[in-house]
This record gives sequence, C-alpha cells and structure tokens, in this order.
Amino acid sequence: MAPWKSIFSKKGGEDMDVVDEIRLKAFHSHGGVFIANEYRAIDRLYRSEEGCPHKSRECLPLCLILRNRLKYALNYKEVTTILQQRLVKVDGKIRMEKCYPCGIMDVVDIEKTDEHFRLMYDQKGRFVVHRITGIEAQYKLCKVIKKKLGDKGVPCVQLHDSRTIRYPDPMIKEGDSVMVDIASNKITDFVKFDAGALCMVTGGRNAGRVGIVNRREKHKGSFEVVHLTDAAGQNFATRFSNVFAIGTGNKPMVSLPKGKGIKLTILEEQRKQEDN
Repeated sequence: MAPWKSIFSKKGGEDMDVVDEIRLKAFHSHGGVFIANEYRAIDRLYRSEEGCPHKSRECLPLCLILRNRLKYALNYKEVTTILQQRLVKVDGKIRMEKCYPCGIMDVVDIEKTDEHFRLMYDQKGRFVVHRITGIEAQYKLCKVIKKKLGDKGVPCVQLHDSRTIRYPDPMIKEGDSVMVDIASNKITDFVKFDAGALCMVTGGRNAGRVGIVNRREKHKGSFEVVHLTDAAGQNFATRFSNVFAIGTGNKPMVSLPKGKGIKLTILEEQRKQEDN
C-alpha cells in the first residue's frame, strides 16, 4: 500500500471520498525533505516546480531562489507579491510563475535593485546563486544536446535548456557549448569539447568540480568516460553526459562561484576553517 494512501484515507487507501482526493492533490503539489535531492539543500517543505525545459532534479524553483537563497521574502506569500509586480526576469523574460524552474546557467535579473545572478553548482555539487555583473548577464552558456536537420532540411541544434537554434556554425558538434545572446537568442561564440577544454561537471559524485579535459574514452555498449584534472592537480573521471564545457585552458567564459570548482578533502576543509 502506498504511504500517501494510509495518510489520506482512514480505510487504508480504499473508497477515498472527495475530501481525500483534494488532500491528495495538495500532497502531490509539494515536495518534502524526504524526496528532495541533495543539490537543493533545503530544510523544509517547498513548492514543486512546474513543467519546464530542465529535468526536475536539475532545477530550482523560483520561489526557493527568492525566499531561501536571496532572502528577499520571508514566506511564500511575499514571493507571490514580488513576482506579481513583474520585477524578476529569467533569461531576459519576465516570470510571474512562483514555481518556475531555473536550471544550470540560467540568468536571474532583478532590475529594481540592479542585481544579476547565475544559477551554478558549487564544488560540492549543490545549487548556488552566483552574483554576476550586468555585462555577464547579457549572455549564457548552453550545451549542445543534439544536432539535426529540421523542417525542409534546415540545420539546427538543440540545447540543454530546450532551445532550438537554426543555422548554427557548421563547426558546432554535439557536446560543444555555445554562448547565446539572451536579447537576440543568437549564437555569438562556441567552445569545442576537445582535449584542453575547461569543463564543469553537472552530475554524479564529482558534480560541481571544474577541470581541464585530458582525454575521452569511448566504450562500445557502455558509457563514454572523460578524464579531467582540476586546478589543484587532482585527477578525476566522469561520464561524458555529465560534462559541460565552459571555456578553454584556464579561461572560463563565465565567472565561477566561490571555491572555483576545487573539491577539498575533509582535512583540508578543517584546516581552512581553523585558519579563518
């Protein structure tokens, strides 16, 4: 018997009345600590995100950004008041949906306070709302998920945030990253996913780490593995699907959050806290 049936029905999930059905819908519209993933780092019930271009476990609802991270609101009602004033933009578009999901590399603008933020991962793989400048807020990086021919043979690329851009540069391939101008929705630059590319890991045990690609191993019938080296000289490996190219060499195309993607051991963290 499902746990929610025992909660909302006195008969153990059988012959639920209208009131129980209403409560059940409310139960499914919220997410709790017991089903929240570790990337969100929340400590209580939250509103679940709406349908979006990002995966459910790879996004953060807008209400959590304003209330839990930026501390602009004390409760859910205040978040509603802020959004109804049309003060918040996500990727250049005004968003009034309280549960609008923001994913990796999305830009959140608050024009009234002239503040700009980019959603990224810290070195431990948790979501961080990284403050950026107004110039950097004009563009975002997107990973190329698929390259295909559209209607009437028009070449186009599908990006990780569900954008589809027609007539891309012929040099752009699957796995590369492109710089998209938010205002015009056009590609202004791109990064090839080759040896020497600077990448951020977006999934797995190494999520949030940043390193330079050493080599790429292809295994027939299995996952492709990418080997990287971070700025501290530590080597690690992850799947190809978890790697997001953000620059070349030691020059990222976007500013990195605190920690610069270098994962510390427990002893190194203790020494750092003692020094501070």
